[in-house]
Amino acid sequence: MAGYAHDEAEWAPHGAPAAVVRPRSTDDVAAVVRVCAATGTPVVGRGAGTGLSGAANADHGWVVVSFERMDKVLAVDAAEQTATVQPGVVNNALRARVAEDGLWYPPDPASAPWSTIGGNVATNAGGLCCVKYGVTRDYVLGMEAVMGSGEVVRLGRTTAKGVTGYDLVGLMVGSEGTLGLVTEVTVRLAPLRRGGEHTVVGYFDTLVQAGDAVAAVAAAGVVPSALELIDRFCLEAVDAWKNMGLAAEGAVLLLGRSDAPGAAGEAEAAQILACFEGAGAVMAMRSTDEEEAEALFEARRLAYPALERLGPLLTEDVCVPRGRVPEMLRLIEDAAARFDTRIGNIAHAGDGNLHPLFIVPAGDAAAKERAQEAFEVIVDGALALGGTVTGEHGVGLLKMRGAADELGPEVLAMHRALKDALDPRGVFNPGKVFA
Repeated sequence: MAGYAHDEAEWAPHGAPAAVVRPRSTDDVAAVVRVCAATGTPVVGRGAGTGLSGAANADHGWVVVSFERMDKVLAVDAAEQTATVQPGVVNNALRARVAEDGLWYPPDPASAPWSTIGGNVATNAGGLCCVKYGVTRDYVLGMEAVMGSGEVVRLGRTTAKGVTGYDLVGLMVGSEGTLGLVTEVTVRLAPLRRGGEHTVVGYFDTLVQAGDAVAAVAAAGVVPSALELIDRFCLEAVDAWKNMGLAAEGAVLLLGRSDAPGAAGEAEAAQILACFEGAGAVMAMRSTDEEEAEALFEARRLAYPALERLGPLLTEDVCVPRGRVPEMLRLIEDAAARFDTRIGNIAHAGDGNLHPLFIVPAGDAAAKERAQEAFEVIVDGALALGGTVTGEHGVGLLKMRGAADELGPEVLAMHRALKDALDPRGVFNPGKVFA
């Protein structure tokens, strides 16, 4: 059972679960929850275990419910542009299935080849194209869930519109398994994008210059379909692994994209290019090779696993207003220097979602302590800039102190009241998100 005890969050504590259950149906999940509720045994849901906050971690004596066998696409309604799936369906598998009907599921976390829809729902996952198309919550219409005493409920709707009652679906999305276990999800789809995308590549000498380019794109009113940042350290790690030759031009790479059709896409790409050049790019150009452009975005997805090869890796997940991205990047650089900590940087820069990556030599307790201090300074810096402690990874175990500061005592009390109401026996993922 050891492989089911934790997700991929470095430094998040975990214990040995009492049992791992791999249900095949909602009835199976309900039976497990009834037993856990009757015995007061904590229960935590698990998708693919790709989370980065410790939200799926078990403690000693817990029950882990792994949804790996509930992996069916139950229905695709091309006319209504919806799909209904079990929580163990992998994100990219859903995308491939609905593409057969000319449809597209937009949320695209970097873990899309491995992460599941249930896990995406639990953390309200984002992704590369979410700067334009939104995050998981924007696409979940309805769900089936098992609640605190093992009762099965249906929440939300399958219609295009609906305002009956409280938005309990929105409440469940991003709740990190603390309110119930989702056993079925109905998502809204979009027409499959058929036109080509225009990719703009910019290399910069400094992180702050790249941040200035991001702020300039936002100020220009351009909404790119992606705007991603990768620093030299991450580029070199990908090069060492995949031999892609990416780090030759500068210290920071920005990748911008427009998927607007026809002349509108050409104009957006030209505007993004002008913003890159105006911010001081040492090299900026439109990519005319579609395969090359795809390889660059694949490098962005590979940055995290490439750095994992270097040692224990902790990723931050702060989000700030787009105009304050340069300040946040400067703050990260200062924290790295102040605490003598190696920090790589990748970012969904277009929506201000930054992922500083802390690399600590295995077994170096002093380095780990310095990195933890830098981590908390970055959290506080994001809040001071009007940001949030997590843009897409969730609070889990790693961001509880920062989340408490962000929410404040009154709002924390509201969270606790909701938790008590929907999970009266306190068995769903206790001790996560808020104490």
